[in-house]
Amino acid sequence: MAEPVPIQGDVIRLGQFLKLANLVDSGSVAKEVIAGGEVLVNGLVETRRGRQLSIGDVVQLGGQFASPVDATDYDDDLPW
Repeated sequence: MAEPVPIQGDVIRLGQFLKLANLVDSGSVAKEVIAGGEVLVNGLVETRRGRQLSIGDVVQLGGQFASPVDATDYDDDLPW
């Protein structure tokens, strides 16, 4: 199952999402793995760093999966 990653708004760019989801350490690493064909979006290889992700898309890098969710609807069970 994909790890939910709360985002503000309806869309986020793939490179930004990889960093936000902690799938990569930096933008330069995001650029490399995307250009290298290592990132899948909804099961398909994606090589565009600026590709717009929507709520519910599933991003895969290696054996890790993450999916953007609406931050206003997301309950992380934290008390604050």
